[in-house]
Amino acid sequence: MIAVLADTHMPRGARRLPERCVELIEAADAVIHAGDFFAASALEEVQALCPIVHAVHGNVDEAVLRRSLPAELEVTVGGRPVAITHDAGPAKGRLARLRARFPGAEAVVFGHSHLPLHEIEADFQIFNPGSPTERRRAPRPSMGLLNCARTGLVFEHVWL
Repeated sequence: MIAVLADTHMPRGARRLPERCVELIEAADAVIHAGDFFAASALEEVQALCPIVHAVHGNVDEAVLRRSLPAELEVTVGGRPVAITHDAGPAKGRLARLRARFPGAEAVVFGHSHLPLHEIEADFQIFNPGSPTERRRAPRPSMGLLNCARTGLVFEHVWL
């Protein structure tokens, strides 16, 4: 099981990861984070909970994160290719645009909008876990889980 996060935006005031989020990260085999940790201390906090973190930088990440994390990353989950980016651009045409941008991927994980999203078309899917700490226009804070089944990659949202 892979914990999927984006847009943690920490630290900021008393903001912290919700307890259920922490539990799921601790139980995960790895974490995918689609950017906007905000500070290196947020990345370190996630790494302390689960040492395998596949992450990209986001648009508000401090300079040390922008230097140490890539803008895009491709990883293998259960033998299946998954791409990670922060900003997937406008909603209109997003799935087709990401399919063209990452032709070798079966799925793309992204963040930026803080809005949970999961779209599937044929053998390709895109997934935004939302934000566990700053829901903005989403109904509740959220994150995602990713499992690799015999039939392919299985994403689900977890409401926090």
